[in-house]
Amino acid sequence: MKRLGILLSMLAMLMCVSFTAHAQDKPVEPAAQPAAAAASVAQAAAPAAEPAAKPTPDKGDVAWMLMCTALVLMMSVPALALFYGGMVRAKNMLSMLMQVFVVFSLIVVLWCVYGYSLAFTEGNAFIGGFDRLFLTGAVIDAAKGEFATAATFSKGVVLPELVFIAFQATFAAITCCLILGAVAERIKFSAVLVFMVVWFTFAYLPVAHMVWFWPGPDAYTDAKLVDQLNATAGLLWQWGALDFAGGTVVHINAGVAGLIGAYLVGKRIGFGREAMKPHNLTMTMIGASLLWMGWFGFNAGSALEVNNTAALAFLNTFLATACAVLAWTFAEWMFKGKPSMLGAASGAVAGLVAITPAAGNVGIAGAFVIGTLASIACLWGVNGLKKLLKADDSLDVFGVHAVGGILGALLTGVFNSPSLGGPGFPSDWYAMEQGFTSIAAQVWTQAQAVGLTVVWTAVVAVVAFKIADVIVGLRVTEEEEREGLDINSHGETAYHV
Repeated sequence: MKRLGILLSMLAMLMCVSFTAHAQDKPVEPAAQPAAAAASVAQAAAPAAEPAAKPTPDKGDVAWMLMCTALVLMMSVPALALFYGGMVRAKNMLSMLMQVFVVFSLIVVLWCVYGYSLAFTEGNAFIGGFDRLFLTGAVIDAAKGEFATAATFSKGVVLPELVFIAFQATFAAITCCLILGAVAERIKFSAVLVFMVVWFTFAYLPVAHMVWFWPGPDAYTDAKLVDQLNATAGLLWQWGALDFAGGTVVHINAGVAGLIGAYLVGKRIGFGREAMKPHNLTMTMIGASLLWMGWFGFNAGSALEVNNTAALAFLNTFLATACAVLAWTFAEWMFKGKPSMLGAASGAVAGLVAITPAAGNVGIAGAFVIGTLASIACLWGVNGLKKLLKADDSLDVFGVHAVGGILGALLTGVFNSPSLGGPGFPSDWYAMEQGFTSIAAQVWTQAQAVGLTVVWTAVVAVVAFKIADVIVGLRVTEEEEREGLDINSHGETAYHV
């Protein structure tokens, strides 16, 4: 009941929470690690001791994380752009590519201006502070000749902070791009940009902070500091919610925002009466394949090191996706009479989405089950549930990303259990010990995290779309929509025939 009270009380502070972090009694150290923000707490409370040797980044870890960052970039440009672009009608292909390309670029810039600081520095349980505005302090210290470092999940193991910043920038950018599929083929390009600025600031950044911000393992220098340091973490981290690579932060966050957009922007002209088939499934298949490849950077890279957890996340991503492709294909074959290429590609994405929160948090048995069930759930999400919701979610963002993300988040609580082959979770960051409470308790924690994310992003999405509507209007005219967004919004066409 205490946590349910927190869920309700936070809505009142939703639109002002981003501006509370700077009103501290004294400045705090930046937690740019996602961690060592609380190092100052540890230093103040711990007895004086000889300074330990400062850890230095391992070249293998740095090379791996740079590669993973590039792979996640590929997931948006070109993978998501092609995946979405192939599913719209030919007259809107270029607009889909343009929206993904520009939104990705917009969010990367905002991330470096203020996004990273609000997500990954110490502030309060909901949002970070302004210590890293314009990435101040994250680059070379001219006086010392050193670059700032970021913690991983192992004591004494660090990365250059700039690498962590770049890696997380790709997560923020692709999350915003995912929303575009729900409002495709009728939204103004200017409305897209206005909405993204507001939603990124008040939905993505707080959720990322609540789920992923914590002091980092090196801050836990004394058992007496554990509770004090835990209190500086994001709200959902404090609750003990598990999200390895973005089930809540990325997929539920984007999926729910997409559904809100589908309602507020309205249905496409002719929806339910005219054929609106994908114009190029070859491109969609190429996009899905590149998404699968890039997702190894997304999931395995979230280990932040070259280690056993990265290997587990890599194989789970491989296996769950393959299971999901087969499950969707055979289920569609059974219920619709024919297996489709679009179905197989959709199954792959469903499996990738569902395994994201679980990738490094479950064993191999979990990958089998999560991948298989994700396809069944998402197949229902894009057919039965979509009809019940009566929303024109053009490219099934809610049916795949929200449904798959919710399923994956909940099943993470099940298959994290060591009794089912899972690794458990760190129960003591000072002693670096693994533990587990019970499946029921962890699933309840996961469910509360899902509920908070759904409510938070839905409220912000409503406000963000309304702001865009007031400033520039949400929809193109009926004439422009019928002719297509390519020529009317961008003065170009994807194809010349």
